[in-house]
Amino acid sequence: MKKGILIIVVLVLFISCEGKAPITAKVDVAKETSDINNVLNTWHKNADETNFEAYFTAMTNNSVFVGTDATEVWGLQEFKDFSKPYFDNGSAWSFNPIDRNVYIDEEGKIAWFDELLATWMGVCRGSGVLKSTDTVWKIEHYVLSLTVPNDNMNEVLKVNKVKDAVFLKKYNY
Repeated sequence: MKKGILIIVVLVLFISCEGKAPITAKVDVAKETSDINNVLNTWHKNADETNFEAYFTAMTNNSVFVGTDATEVWGLQEFKDFSKPYFDNGSAWSFNPIDRNVYIDEEGKIAWFDELLATWMGVCRGSGVLKSTDTVWKIEHYVLSLTVPNDNMNEVLKVNKVKDAVFLKKYNY
């Protein structure tokens, strides 16, 4: 009887296992974070130096860039089309990282970040997602946002209410 119960317990434990192989190698967070910082710093530098091809090579084919205006949500080709005249004229944009936080998933395949940037618009916030390929991290999604000091929020809200009314009317909202 005891052998039967033991066999049943072993079978139940065996059946309840997920069948995933344990992860034997830990992600080297320091190395991956350094690589990600390098990708993002180089990406910003390539915009500043108007290196069009290098700038867009850092992004995946499915990447999305979300700008500061509510209408600015671009896929890769749309963003290239929008950006090309700025790069061709030698005056893209200069976003200089001030501070950045990087987070990496347990498998080392996806990373997300937030950063503060010194820009012509003042301090902005960038945030996004990177995806690891076999050899390099690539930008999958990027969001650029203006930062607004809390003490100035009422002034900004007045401006946005007028602008938002026009925007929302366009969407019948």
